Amino acid sequence: MKNAIDETNRRRKIQSEYNEKNGITPKTIVKKVRELISISKKVDKDYYGIKKDPESMSVHELEAAADKLMKEMQKAAAELEFEKAAELRDKMMEIRRKLAEK
Repeated sequence: MKNAIDETNRRRKIQSEYNEKNGITPKTIVKKVRELISISKKVDKDYYGIKKDPESMSVHELEAAADKLMKEMQKAAAELEFEKAAELRDKMMEIRRKLAEK
């Protein structure tokens, strides 16, 4: 741990000297927080490969859709696409709620 702290301090000293020599004032990075975009039902259904509205699906269709979304969610997570995986999870949970209602 001491070695890591010493190395960090050494690098900070070098960076500070470079900044001072070249007239650089460090600034904090400011980025906008991404706004969540709500997608219309039609686009949402097409995006996830679901052609029908979940309310009009049979129990068998709902189970198949939930399974498909689960596989896509796991694939997205494996590819480190966590935002997509979260969207797929939310859609899958919505379909499972519809399934529980039937």
